[in-house]
Amino acid sequence: MRIISANVNGIRSAYKKNFHDYILQSGADIVCVQELKAQESDLSAEMQNPHGMHGVWHCAEKRGYSGVAIYSKRTPDRVQIGMGVAEFDREGRFVRADFDDVNLTVISLYLPSGSSAEERQQAKFRFLDVFYPMLAALHAEGRNTVVCGDWNIAHQNIDLKNWKGNLKNSGFLPEEREWIGNVIAKLGWVDIWRTLYPNQAGYTWWSNRGQAYAKDVGWRIDYQMVTPNLAQKATAAHVYKDEKFSDHAPLVVDYDFDLVK
Repeated sequence: MRIISANVNGIRSAYKKNFHDYILQSGADIVCVQELKAQESDLSAEMQNPHGMHGVWHCAEKRGYSGVAIYSKRTPDRVQIGMGVAEFDREGRFVRADFDDVNLTVISLYLPSGSSAEERQQAKFRFLDVFYPMLAALHAEGRNTVVCGDWNIAHQNIDLKNWKGNLKNSGFLPEEREWIGNVIAKLGWVDIWRTLYPNQAGYTWWSNRGQAYAKDVGWRIDYQMVTPNLAQKATAAHVYKDEKFSDHAPLVVDYDFDLVK
């Protein structure tokens, strides 16, 4: 089973850059997308169900903002749109799909960024406060679960090129790093990329300023966080950079797991 997580920074923009063809060529069984930046009425038939895949999405109320989706080769048995927290559900940040016969849960997550203003950083902290117990409850369900998405936090120094210059910046604040460290160490979630490749940076986002992409001055803020039972089945991962769909690159993980029982 191949699962891809991709922040597309606008689904319509990404489709103009060949993202639709990439979905097919990638061989993905499941694609989790973040930052749709579109309303449901803006999504073409191809954006709703690319190549016959089943699509579910959670769009933000604000036009041209946020939004997440899951595309899967088979239809989920259950779907959950939103976290049940009004402040963040208005922003379209969470969608869950369950595949019961294989005991699999897939979540597409877009965690808030706090870089634009102190107000947004405080909103990000509120999100972390409410999402942590949700992650604890998800883990306790005992399912094969993967939370894909843009977590907007780099965990360790290896996860961003210029870590010394970002110690006081959103995305690398001590409180944020401690939070994601606790998700791993205390709640038991597995950061698949770092587990498979302890010494490879694995950047997935680059600023549009200062030729960051060309110089590979990046951040690793896109994750597949996985429960231990599924983590044991992860065999390989890569960051797809052959094409550029947005300021993020897709994170691709292969699992020795059959989506169809």
